[in-house]
Amino acid sequence: MDRSAQFLKWVKESDNIVFFGGAGVSTESGIPDFRSVDGLYNQQYDYPPETILSHTFYVRNKPEFFRFYRNKMLCLDAKPNAAHKKLAGLEQTGKLKAVITQNIDGLHQAAGSKEVLELHGSVHRNYCQKCGKLFDAKFILNGTDLPVCDVCGGDIKPDVVLYEEGLDTYTMQKAIQYISKADILIIGGTSLAVYPAAGLIDYYRGNKLVLINKSTTPMDGRADLKIEGKIGEVLSQVELP
Repeated sequence: MDRSAQFLKWVKESDNIVFFGGAGVSTESGIPDFRSVDGLYNQQYDYPPETILSHTFYVRNKPEFFRFYRNKMLCLDAKPNAAHKKLAGLEQTGKLKAVITQNIDGLHQAAGSKEVLELHGSVHRNYCQKCGKLFDAKFILNGTDLPVCDVCGGDIKPDVVLYEEGLDTYTMQKAIQYISKADILIIGGTSLAVYPAAGLIDYYRGNKLVLINKSTTPMDGRADLKIEGKIGEVLSQVELP
């Protein structure tokens, strides 16, 4: 049995699937990947993206942070692709229990997924650091200066995890619970190089670990099934009940 056929057989027979995805899930929607050949890391800025998207840089140089953030991180016209839609469909049938994502674009929810654990936050949530009022992504995108609360005048910060910041403890614990109980763990579109998110693989206890990626990862040797290809094309083969 070839790898694709084996994958489809496993999915068909399981009703406890968890999906863990990264930037590669959204590149097919036109959202750039940080580490790919054409990603943000290979473009030229006054500072490296990794520096700009750090907590220290945010505190020290908010104008440059938001200039980069508006230009490169707010892809609000992007639409869910085949992968997002298929995962939402699998959840609706009861087979998929949760989507755990490193992405901040909200496309899983836009496709209809309900149980989405956003490890790195979301561009769609922004909050006043002084009074806590919430603002949407359009408020940030349409601004021309530093975003300021219209109630108290406090600074508004995107609810995304910057470099040097820790992941939300509750979200991580919930992700660990889903992964540890999963029959099938599908990992797609991630280099599995960013910790602590990549460490979640250690909590999987089953024997159907599926890696779907266009390139190799440090975890390939731990996979029970490795499929090289675009995540959208692979998931499109799955037939819903």
